[in-house]
Amino acid sequence: MKIDVIIPTYRPDEKLDRNLAMLKKQTVQPHKILLVNTEESLFHSKVFSSLPQGEIIHISKKDFDHGGTRNMAAANCDGDIILLLTQDAIPADKYLIERLIEPFQDDEVCAAYGRQMADWKDNPVEAYTRIFNYPRESRIKSKDDLPELGIKTFFCSNVCAAYRKSVYDALGGFPLHTIFNEDMIYASRLIEAGKKIAYVSEAKVWHWHNYSAREQLKRNFDLAVSQVDAGGLFDQVKSESEGVRLVKNTMLYFIRKRRFHWLPYIFIQNAAKYIGYKLGRNYRKLPGVLIQRISLNPTYWEN
Repeated sequence: MKIDVIIPTYRPDEKLDRNLAMLKKQTVQPHKILLVNTEESLFHSKVFSSLPQGEIIHISKKDFDHGGTRNMAAANCDGDIILLLTQDAIPADKYLIERLIEPFQDDEVCAAYGRQMADWKDNPVEAYTRIFNYPRESRIKSKDDLPELGIKTFFCSNVCAAYRKSVYDALGGFPLHTIFNEDMIYASRLIEAGKKIAYVSEAKVWHWHNYSAREQLKRNFDLAVSQVDAGGLFDQVKSESEGVRLVKNTMLYFIRKRRFHWLPYIFIQNAAKYIGYKLGRNYRKLPGVLIQRISLNPTYWEN
């Protein structure tokens, strides 16, 4: 299969160079590595110019759209598989692409996403959260799993995800003008269409954030807004129960490890997530001024 890699960039730092350096070492080499960069004057990379298959498209900040920008990039690719990465997702080894595309041998698998890992020394809470959301066991998910998995059935992340291009085109790609969560919205459409999604634990990237409680609130507000606007399966399954399970498991883990000093941090972080999510689910009842203040993407609301 011919693989095309797409990476949206904005103010890239050394993580992009580490990302690209690892792509150069992959056992399966991509046909194209296409960067869609926001604001040409802000683009700097020492590695990009050394990529023989590297291409770049520059856009302005006002033209960036989570779904639309990725769709534009996909329209400039003709591979059998398009592989989406974020600029700060660093392949953990040289087998990322090889392992991520293996499930596509099943014609019904139309998306596959990899395992995200965090550094236990840098942020142990985030590292545990990553294990909860990205376990060590791989799995193929379909509509039959909805009763068991709920919203996790169509969980998918464009931090590291591959898509069958023919089906991607047939379904119209990612949704346009969505505040966030374009990957899961598209994945929910795949599940509704009777297709399968693969979680590939052997395809690993280093990726995590050290968000403040304020940033967690804003991020989960936008997440909930995207779910409300998407409708479909998001209206038929609830995600709150999965969040409660994560909090309970995280608390119990750190209690068992006798690392009690992390408990206030866990409580504050998850309280912020819950408040943000609840506000987002009810955003249509909120005044516009408040919405812009609690959204991670205030410019989205200007349109």
